[in-house]
Amino acid sequence: MRIAICIDSRGGMLFNRRRQSQDRLLRQDLLAEAGGILWMSPYSREQFSDPPEMVRAAEDFPRRAGPGELCFFEDLDPALWLAEAEEVVLYHWNRTYPSDRRFPLPLAGWTLARREEFPGSSHEKITKEVYRR
Repeated sequence: MRIAICIDSRGGMLFNRRRQSQDRLLRQDLLAEAGGILWMSPYSREQFSDPPEMVRAAEDFPRRAGPGELCFFEDLDPALWLAEAEEVVLYHWNRTYPSDRRFPLPLAGWTLARREEFPGSSHEKITKEVYRR
């Protein structure tokens, strides 16, 4: 399983059980990054008005993901699944939002394999970092 997460500059993911932000171009990049099946919760699925068949939503999506399949975490704590993950893809909003759920940073024991920046539809710059063991 691979893990994908969107975080703000302090590792924030959610505020009051709501995503901090959403971005159309980030969703396109997420689909491309998946390269196959993309697992997520029904909550995250709501971001995709007409999702391709590769998008699979289930409450227990991390348990259903196979090797190499990407899991997009928004409303479920990804830290609980780090021990099983092969890769972590962090999308940084490069802003600070209110948050009450955070992803633990830095990623101890992980190596930065790739870093790129791209413009989003709602953010001037989104940074994507890919970590591997």
